[in-house]
Amino acid sequence: MIEVYTDGAASGNPGPSGAGIYIKANGQRFEYSIPLHDLTNHEAEFYAVIKALEICENDFPNEILSFRSDSQTVVQIVDNDHTKNKTFLPLLEIIREKSANFPYFFIKWIPEKENGHADRLARKAIQRHRI
Repeated sequence: MIEVYTDGAASGNPGPSGAGIYIKANGQRFEYSIPLHDLTNHEAEFYAVIKALEICENDFPNEILSFRSDSQTVVQIVDNDHTKNKTFLPLLEIIREKSANFPYFFIKWIPEKENGHADRLARKAIQRHRI
Protein backbone atom coordinates (compact mmCIF):
# COMPACT_ATOMS: atom_id res chain seq x y z
CA MET A 1 0.00 0.00 0.00
CA ILE A 2 1.23 3.46 -0.93
CA GLU A 3 0.64 6.26 1.62
CA VAL A 4 0.15 9.65 -0.02
CA TYR A 5 -0.04 12.92 1.93
CA THR A 6 -1.29 15.93 -0.03
CA ASP A 7 -1.68 19.62 0.70
CA GLY A 8 -2.50 22.65 -1.36
CA ALA A 9 -1.76 26.25 -0.49
CA ALA A 10 -2.47 29.64 -2.04
CA SER A 11 -0.95 33.03 -1.38
CA GLY A 12 -4.06 35.13 -1.67
CA ASN A 13 -7.46 33.73 -2.42
CA PRO A 14 -7.11 33.30 -5.34
CA GLY A 15 -3.39 33.74 -5.83
CA PRO A 16 -0.18 31.90 -6.70
CA SER A 17 -0.59 28.38 -5.39
CA GLY A 18 1.25 25.15 -4.95
CA ALA A 19 0.80 21.47 -4.28
CA GLY A 20 2.79 19.50 -1.76
CA ILE A 21 2.92 15.73 -2.05
CA TYR A 22 4.72 13.36 0.31
CA ILE A 23 4.68 9.67 -0.55
CA LYS A 24 5.72 6.67 1.52
CA ALA A 25 6.19 3.63 -0.71
CA ASN A 26 8.06 0.38 -0.23
CA GLY A 27 10.24 1.76 2.56
CA GLN A 28 11.14 4.87 0.55
CA ARG A 29 10.05 8.50 0.80
CA PHE A 30 9.32 10.79 -2.14
CA GLU A 31 8.68 14.55 -2.05
CA TYR A 32 7.08 16.77 -4.68
CA SER A 33 6.66 20.53 -4.60
CA ILE A 34 4.60 21.60 -7.61
CA PRO A 35 3.82 25.24 -8.46
CA LEU A 36 0.25 25.76 -9.69
CA HIS A 37 -1.39 28.77 -11.36
CA ASP A 38 -3.57 31.27 -9.50
CA LEU A 39 -6.13 29.26 -7.54
CA THR A 40 -8.13 29.44 -4.34
CA ASN A 41 -6.87 27.42 -1.41
CA HIS A 42 -9.62 24.80 -1.90
CA GLU A 43 -8.83 24.46 -5.60
CA ALA A 44 -5.14 24.00 -4.77
CA GLU A 45 -6.11 21.20 -2.35
CA PHE A 46 -8.00 19.40 -5.15
CA TYR A 47 -5.11 19.87 -7.58
CA ALA A 48 -2.70 18.41 -5.02
CA VAL A 49 -4.77 15.20 -5.04
CA ILE A 50 -4.91 15.24 -8.85
CA LYS A 51 -1.14 15.75 -9.20
CA ALA A 52 -0.51 12.98 -6.65
CA LEU A 53 -2.74 10.61 -8.64
CA GLU A 54 -0.77 11.49 -11.80
CA ILE A 55 2.50 10.69 -10.01
CA CYS A 56 1.06 7.39 -8.79
CA GLU A 57 -0.13 6.52 -12.32
CA ASN A 58 3.47 6.86 -13.54
CA ASP A 59 5.45 5.57 -10.57
CA PHE A 60 3.13 3.21 -8.69
CA PRO A 61 0.64 1.72 -11.18
CA ASN A 62 -1.75 -0.94 -9.88
CA GLU A 63 -0.93 -0.21 -6.24
CA ILE A 64 -3.41 0.29 -3.41
CA LEU A 65 -3.49 4.01 -2.60
CA SER A 66 -4.18 5.49 0.80
CA PHE A 67 -4.41 9.29 0.55
CA ARG A 68 -4.38 11.64 3.53
CA SER A 69 -5.34 15.31 3.44
CA ASP A 70 -6.06 17.99 6.02
CA SER A 71 -8.73 19.49 3.75
CA GLN A 72 -12.11 18.45 5.12
CA THR A 73 -13.74 19.86 1.99
CA VAL A 74 -11.73 17.70 -0.40
CA VAL A 75 -11.96 14.55 1.71
CA GLN A 76 -15.71 14.90 2.20
CA ILE A 77 -16.42 15.57 -1.49
CA VAL A 78 -14.17 12.75 -2.74
CA ASP A 79 -15.34 10.30 -0.07
CA ASN A 80 -19.02 11.04 -0.79
CA ASP A 81 -18.34 11.23 -4.54
CA HIS A 82 -20.67 14.22 -4.75
CA THR A 83 -20.69 18.01 -4.87
CA LYS A 84 -23.07 20.67 -6.12
CA ASN A 85 -20.24 23.21 -6.26
CA LYS A 86 -19.72 24.09 -9.94
CA THR A 87 -16.02 24.86 -9.36
CA PHE A 88 -15.28 21.59 -7.59
CA LEU A 89 -17.35 19.27 -9.81
CA PRO A 90 -14.88 19.10 -12.74
CA LEU A 91 -12.05 18.50 -10.26
CA LEU A 92 -14.00 15.67 -8.63
CA GLU A 93 -14.57 14.17 -12.07
CA ILE A 94 -10.81 14.18 -12.75
CA ILE A 95 -10.18 12.49 -9.40
CA ARG A 96 -12.87 9.89 -10.16
CA GLU A 97 -11.31 9.13 -13.53
CA LYS A 98 -7.74 8.89 -12.26
CA SER A 99 -8.50 6.94 -9.09
CA ALA A 100 -10.45 4.36 -11.12
CA ASN A 101 -7.10 3.19 -12.54
CA PHE A 102 -6.14 1.69 -9.17
CA PRO A 103 -7.48 -1.45 -7.49
CA TYR A 104 -8.29 0.52 -4.32
CA PHE A 105 -8.23 4.23 -3.55
CA PHE A 106 -8.90 5.52 -0.06
CA ILE A 107 -8.88 9.09 1.19
CA LYS A 108 -8.84 10.06 4.84
CA TRP A 109 -8.91 13.36 6.69
CA ILE A 110 -6.00 14.03 9.05
CA PRO A 111 -5.35 17.04 11.30
CA GLU A 112 -3.05 19.78 10.00
CA LYS A 113 -0.37 18.89 12.54
CA GLU A 114 -0.06 15.42 10.96
CA ASN A 115 0.35 16.88 7.47
CA GLY A 116 3.29 19.20 8.07
CA HIS A 117 5.52 17.59 5.48
CA ALA A 118 3.06 18.09 2.61
CA ASP A 119 2.22 21.60 3.88
CA ARG A 120 5.90 22.61 3.81
CA LEU A 121 6.21 21.28 0.24
CA ALA A 122 3.10 23.21 -0.88
CA ARG A 123 4.46 26.45 0.59
CA LYS A 124 7.82 25.82 -1.06
CA ALA A 125 6.01 25.53 -4.42
CA ILE A 126 4.44 28.98 -3.89
CA GLN A 127 7.89 30.45 -3.24
CA ARG A 128 9.03 29.12 -6.61
CA HIS A 129 6.49 31.48 -8.23
CA ARG A 130 8.53 34.39 -6.89
CA ILE A 131 11.88 33.31 -8.35
